[in-house]
Amino acid sequence: MTDAPSPDATQPAESAQTAPLKPRPPRVLLLSVFFGLAVFAYVFDQLTKLWVTGNMIEGERIPVFPPLLHWYYIRNSGAAFSIGENVTWVFTIIMTAVSIAILLQLRKLGSLWWAMALGLLLGGALGNLTDRLFREPSFAMGHVVDFIQLPNFAIFNIADSAVVSSVVIICLLTLRGISLDGSHQTKDTAKHDS
Repeated sequence: MTDAPSPDATQPAESAQTAPLKPRPPRVLLLSVFFGLAVFAYVFDQLTKLWVTGNMIEGERIPVFPPLLHWYYIRNSGAAFSIGENVTWVFTIIMTAVSIAILLQLRKLGSLWWAMALGLLLGGALGNLTDRLFREPSFAMGHVVDFIQLPNFAIFNIADSAVVSSVVIICLLTLRGISLDGSHQTKDTAKHDS
């Protein structure tokens, strides 16, 4: 019976947190998921708004699953919870900047979950940006169509839902230490980087 070789004292022990690197998803898959979700969120948002404006009168309320869900057609000149109703043009600029910033991040994209989050974010931002640009009262000052009403909550739309969903995913990815490029940030690597 031979003894197992003892580790060389001059070589550092491998970290217990070292995990094998997962291969990155193919770029075509990442971009397909990103653009697919962006288009889905945008088209779904615009089609529902088209249905609301074509079938409801502003201020009309239709019970769907009372008392939990109603369609309630309003036009919002401000942001969430009607904040900033007198500076609609500011939100137009912000949504345009956000959309451009998302597209600029695509070259770094290496995670399927980040592709999903950014796709939903872009689709939602473009959905509400379209309202700002092309709905009444004027170009870049348009009011956003909101129609989903839940009890004791703000009235919102599909674009808002896409944005909130993307923010939830981004927060979870950040908490788990998953970077945009798909790499995992651990406490050890965070200390090493600082």
